[in-house]
Amino acid sequence: MEKATDERAELERALRRAVRGEVAADPASRALTTMDASNYRRVPRVVVAPRDAGDVAAALAVCAGHGVPVVPRGGATSIAGQATGTGVVLDFTRHMNRVTALDPEARTAVVQPGVVLDTLRGLAARHGLTFGPDPSTHSRCTLGGMIGNNACGAHSVAWGTTADNVLALDALTYGGERLRAGRGTDGLPPRLRAGIAELTGGHLALLRTGYPDLPRRISGYALDALLPERGTDVARALTGSEGTLAVVTEATVRLVASPAARALAVLGYPDEGAAADAVPALLPLSPLTVEGMAADLAGTAARTLPDGTAWLFVETGGATPAEAAHTARLVCAASGAAASEVVTDPAARRALWRLREDAAGTATRMPDGTEAWPGWEDCAVPPARLGGYLREFRALLSRYGLRGVPYGHFGEGCVHVRVDFDLLTPDGVARYRDFSTDLAALVVAHGGSLSGEHGDGQARAELLPAMYGGELVALFHRFKDLWDPAGGLNPGILARPARLDENLRFAVLPRRPVDVAFGYPQDGGDFTAAVRRCVGVAKCRSTEVSAQVMCPSFRVTGEERHSTRGRARLLHEMLAGEVVTGGWRSPEVRDALDLCLACKGCRSDCPVGVDMATYKAEFLYHHYAGRPRPVAHHTMGALPRWLRAAAALRLPPVLNALARTPLAAVAKRLGGITPERAIPPLATEPFTRWWRADGRAGDDPAAGPAVVLWPDTFTTYLRPEAGRAAVRVLRAAGLRVVVPPAPVCCGLTWVTTGQLDRARAVMGRALDVLRPALDAGLPVVGLEPSCTAALRSDLPELLGTADARRLAGVVRTFAQALAEYAPDWRPPRVDRPVTGQTHCHQHAVLGDAAERRLRELAGLTGELTGGCCGLAGDFGFVRGHFEVSRALAEEQLLPAVRSAPPGAVVLADGFSCRTQLAQLGGVTGRHLAEVLAEALPGTA
Repeated sequence: MEKATDERAELERALRRAVRGEVAADPASRALTTMDASNYRRVPRVVVAPRDAGDVAAALAVCAGHGVPVVPRGGATSIAGQATGTGVVLDFTRHMNRVTALDPEARTAVVQPGVVLDTLRGLAARHGLTFGPDPSTHSRCTLGGMIGNNACGAHSVAWGTTADNVLALDALTYGGERLRAGRGTDGLPPRLRAGIAELTGGHLALLRTGYPDLPRRISGYALDALLPERGTDVARALTGSEGTLAVVTEATVRLVASPAARALAVLGYPDEGAAADAVPALLPLSPLTVEGMAADLAGTAARTLPDGTAWLFVETGGATPAEAAHTARLVCAASGAAASEVVTDPAARRALWRLREDAAGTATRMPDGTEAWPGWEDCAVPPARLGGYLREFRALLSRYGLRGVPYGHFGEGCVHVRVDFDLLTPDGVARYRDFSTDLAALVVAHGGSLSGEHGDGQARAELLPAMYGGELVALFHRFKDLWDPAGGLNPGILARPARLDENLRFAVLPRRPVDVAFGYPQDGGDFTAAVRRCVGVAKCRSTEVSAQVMCPSFRVTGEERHSTRGRARLLHEMLAGEVVTGGWRSPEVRDALDLCLACKGCRSDCPVGVDMATYKAEFLYHHYAGRPRPVAHHTMGALPRWLRAAAALRLPPVLNALARTPLAAVAKRLGGITPERAIPPLATEPFTRWWRADGRAGDDPAAGPAVVLWPDTFTTYLRPEAGRAAVRVLRAAGLRVVVPPAPVCCGLTWVTTGQLDRARAVMGRALDVLRPALDAGLPVVGLEPSCTAALRSDLPELLGTADARRLAGVVRTFAQALAEYAPDWRPPRVDRPVTGQTHCHQHAVLGDAAERRLRELAGLTGELTGGCCGLAGDFGFVRGHFEVSRALAEEQLLPAVRSAPPGAVVLADGFSCRTQLAQLGGVTGRHLAEVLAEALPGTA
């Protein structure tokens, strides 16, 4: 162990001397790159972020001198293990991530390997162009990774694979040779030119007959691209070589014209076999894509689709919307579908495509919550044989007692599926191996390819002899040796591969559940299973501006450790104890979680429902057990206690005055509050005091159903106007308002700071106070989204009692309560545009359909933005967080407010959002209840 550490230190020093980019060998950096989106895990020695091709050459020279292998890495969404390695990982996403040229006339672009696909597509779209291949991970996958794996995506029916769209590659061999690969061998070093001529010239018959003829043949090396009749296309042969032959430093790619208009035909069938059988009749209509999925993947969304238990999504294009829709109707007529629908509305089409694009994550959990894994994610057969293949595939699953959810690119015979393999026990792993062998034989029997999109990696390369035979596989080994005689590039992948059941990422995890505070009901109470939810599809790394909240800190920093996936990886390595060795005391995990805003966006936006806010609270609970906590945990973490005490002592006027003096700076420094923040003013009359004195006097015992209005800390002590307005509106709707007779708190501030014992006590007291109301069957109405979400999710998951679940089941938002208990009431018409932002916790836990409907009824027009305001409870107040907090406010919220039409109402139901608007935007945000109350008849 000591020798390995010394060797790693020497390698790190040598790389630092040679490379201008970042060189990291610390536990966190290495832990973040142990895995990709596959079942595999390998621990690197050093991670290098090169600045340019010169840095790549320098890093390769050092590695070759030390005999250390190299793995090129992009977005790390590979699902077969090819983006993991034991030597040096080259991370291209940090610096080599630009589109360096775009020629709309020639329809070409020059890209660096770390550029995200959507970045290229966004620039190309300005000229009516796009890059044809579009994997579902288009918002975070990189061009280098797509070239490495020959990625395809949904639209390869129209535009082919990445290999079909690569014109030239600038690359470096492990030995440091610079080359430019295109058609012909002129750009290659002499030894490679001679070697390719010898290899192909001596095996022409094998190369012409040894490859199956199908559109999605991705497996193995594409040596047939080197045939003279194919122009000796070296760029195509390198594409899909999974980083085993050369390191790409720049690529020239082809762009295609994007249709001016699109439509979507959604076709329903009795099962996925019938859907697959229909595909050949649709292809002559030249669709842009033909995607298939079954009901076990669509879930509740199936209710919105045409009748059936399996569907084809067939996209059509045209010069005009009418032309695209006409072709879609022709598709419906030719489909033989039991039911069909043509969708032309762009928003509706996007919603359907999101369902399909999230499948790589959602398919990792079966409908009953059982874990499912990649491994046979993308094999392909000729489209005409897809129906028969799927039926036999289902039979094979049944024979092994396994379940899977097939979906994917039916138009090209490519099937994605995640199977509920048991990869945690020796018997389960042995069954995984046996099943893989039998499935490979089934794919080959149907004339297919073991990989139809994402490469073989470690998952399938061992089985390539079943597809190609020993002679052609031996030629693969010779090709690898020609390019990489030292075997330094991504060893164990494609040529002389590791076994498919080696290096499994689950082997290092604890075999018994660890002791935790939360219940993790969706994971059987097992924190390790909760962490395993992250399969690495990296939707959290998306930087696109959308309704998605996840992951705010990554969008600001661009650092993997500040993404949901990165944090999950560190927790995985913490549990493994090999790289991150501090357990719950780990400083690496603590530092990565420091910028987690606990927004809970990942709970809904992550396709597999990773809940990093809960994991953070759990970690902080253990991390600080028996140790001093940061002062902010005692000040802002215990905020409800301090506000209640200040109100009881009638201190708000005095404290508000002191907050405007120089003493405020001292108080902030002592309290762990960042100096850039103003201390929000306290209400001189808390909501509960107003209620006892005046509010309840206006109640009508003869009114309709009673509802309990939850007096959360923020409404009670900081913004009671929202509470008073809610009382008015609820009564106007014919409801009787009840307020708990004693102080209650959801415990949120203690949860977010990991003070879970205190949170339990606070929650338990609240349940005691509410028990009579629960026994009476009364709903509980929350005004503050974060507190309402805590009652709905944190409280039952932390307490785990029947009463806690009973309370969570009756919690409603303000708008939900009106919709459910006063369905015939209509709000007053406000008839003004709105701006603002949907609260993170509203988006993630509560949903906002009722709020949208209530705004519509009131004539409040327009959409609220997505994203996160950046304050997130105490986050934006804690010292060291201000710049991230401000950057997030400037991402969507503040620009939306600035560009709002005159007279727009600024809506912000959360106190944090209102505070951010006031302090950074100089704007007053209001709760929806306040806006409606002001419009009630009789209001001045």
